Amino acid sequence: MVISKYKRDGSSGVNFKDIKGQESVKRALEIACAGGHNASLFGPPGSGKTLLARSMISILPDITEEEALEVTKIYSIAGELDKKSPFIVERPFRTPHHSTSRPGLLGGGNPISPGEISLAHYGVLFIDEFPELERGIIESLRQPLENHEISISRAQGSLTFPANFMFVIASNPCPCGNLGNPKKECTCYRMQIKKYQDKLSGPIIDRIDLHIRCSPVDLAKLSDQKDAENSMVVKLRVQRARDLQQERYKDLQGVRCNADLDASNIGAFCSLGLNEQSFMTSAANKLVLSARSYHKILKVSRTISDLEENGEITVNHISEALQYRFSGFS
Repeated sequence: MVISKYKRDGSSGVNFKDIKGQESVKRALEIACAGGHNASLFGPPGSGKTLLARSMISILPDITEEEALEVTKIYSIAGELDKKSPFIVERPFRTPHHSTSRPGLLGGGNPISPGEISLAHYGVLFIDEFPELERGIIESLRQPLENHEISISRAQGSLTFPANFMFVIASNPCPCGNLGNPKKECTCYRMQIKKYQDKLSGPIIDRIDLHIRCSPVDLAKLSDQKDAENSMVVKLRVQRARDLQQERYKDLQGVRCNADLDASNIGAFCSLGLNEQSFMTSAANKLVLSARSYHKILKVSRTISDLEENGEITVNHISEALQYRFSGFS
């Protein structure tokens, strides 16, 4: 059973049709939502990263009754339920500030309470200006991103909260944001840039499936009166892709979408033909991909195939997935 609070025109949140330009970014976000993939939006200030991230809630599949019950329990424990609406009926979209404390993000306190990563369960956790987070807090996200849960230990005992969320971050290329901008001069020192970019360590980057470059939109496109595709149209494609995945993984515990696949079952559900395997092997050797990166490319390729309702992963699907593999810091 699906619970929906969205209007029929897909107007919950920011509608895709109201975002001028950025078609390639919207395509990448559609893939992310269709497969439940983590995403990084990278680009200078003013390129619409925050607006684009907020639009994701309008194309995500409606929350199911089982998911809503689980999320409602978390919000009840955290004391965040609205007395007038004591039941969560849509996917959470959490946007903690980059100055959020470790207990606030991961959970903790006395008594122990869920943090933002658990309040985003079955929804989206969006962190703007992600490199501004403390390095220790960034590294502490590695375990919950991998295991979809967070364990908090205290003298009086230990608690484990679920944390299965889509992780979406936004980053500037440098502290001032103008590195590589042909129209504005970067005022950062080289060491400032290195320190800023080093916040995104290899293990964290590896846990992000799609790295999406955002560029400022041309003024001509901003004044274009032609409507872009409505969120509801995109959402229907995303829902069909998710339906395929739910049917495919119905016998796998803990796997709801392509992003949930682990190394033990990727081979069975992301199998490649001879041409596709040869192409993927060549790309992996040329780009020196880690095993985790290799698997993430396969999972994103599977999602692109699902959006086309194509049973097979093709070279075209893999080629598109490869475009999203590398961060702007690479």
